[in-house]
Amino acid sequence: MANPVEDTTHVKTETASHTEQVAHETANHETEAHTEKHEALSPKEKINEHIQHHLADSYDFTLYSDEEAGTHVGFPLPVILIDDGLKVFSASAFHHGETVANVDGAYYKLVHNKIYKTDAEGTLELDHHGHPTNEMPLNFSITKNVFSLLITSLLLFLMFTALARTYKKGPNNLPTGFSRVLEPLVLFVRDEIARPNIGEKKYKKFMPFLLTVFFLIWLLNLIGLTPLGINVTGNIAVTFCLAFVTLIITNFSANKDYWGHIFWMPGVPAPMKIILAPIEVLGIFTKPFSLMIRLFANITAGHAVMMGLLAIIFLFKNLLGTGGSIGVSLALTTFISLIELLVAFLQAFIFTMMSSLFIGMAVQEHDHHDDHH
Repeated sequence: MANPVEDTTHVKTETASHTEQVAHETANHETEAHTEKHEALSPKEKINEHIQHHLADSYDFTLYSDEEAGTHVGFPLPVILIDDGLKVFSASAFHHGETVANVDGAYYKLVHNKIYKTDAEGTLELDHHGHPTNEMPLNFSITKNVFSLLITSLLLFLMFTALARTYKKGPNNLPTGFSRVLEPLVLFVRDEIARPNIGEKKYKKFMPFLLTVFFLIWLLNLIGLTPLGINVTGNIAVTFCLAFVTLIITNFSANKDYWGHIFWMPGVPAPMKIILAPIEVLGIFTKPFSLMIRLFANITAGHAVMMGLLAIIFLFKNLLGTGGSIGVSLALTTFISLIELLVAFLQAFIFTMMSSLFIGMAVQEHDHHDDHH
């Protein structure tokens, strides 16, 4: 009883206050350093940085940014992490990567759209390439691309549910409302893509996949032309998944004639069969690979060109004047936007057309009599 009793509540309060103060000071220093670094960039470097930010995925939607005031207008998305339990919080805690997020005593830092575990000071261990080596939590966050995919999928479900409801009433019922717009497109996919490439007997089996791919890519491309800064089909992971599904459907639907032509091509001398077989096997993977790269490259290039044309306002305002630079930029951007509307449809058409062509090659029946002659 002679020993003094320590007030643990007071000690804990002081420790928590000190931690919060350190985190706040660190955040201020990081914000100032980020601002100084951004101001040190040349106009060309700032434009390139802005284009890269527009094309990249993120944890929030930024509609407008004021560089002088350091403010951003938009809305954050939920961050979902698995790190010693489930942690769900708003992406606003990162303040666009400028602050350290404190979540139930755990600290996380956003660097190049990746979330790393850190401390209250935001300490990062870097490798010789300058990349953080800190541990990363298991991330199931709703990013901008994921949010856009969910919204687009919901729109597709609602649109085609209404169209299917019309067809269930009878073959002579005409679609009403927005379904009138969908019906010609559905018939276009059926008559101009599925039937010619897959064949009259087997095309119906693959129509759900072809319709889904066509409208999903088209709607995502159209949404990508809005000022929301969405670039879903310009994400290599998304185009990879679409191409991978085409690969799976093609090869699991293939008949024995398809595999026979790949591994032991009929009507060809045996030595040539040995040479051609590895090439044909490689072609199984290069076909969907070309789908993936074509969609990714065309959409990414289109977004980059439009952003670059908008940058004319800032690069040439001293030469042409503000009014002249805006006029030239808007004229070029409008022209490119009209082309992008065509490209949005064209890329959906090409992906669906090539997918149906690969499926048709896999399921078609070959005339063995002609092969022997």
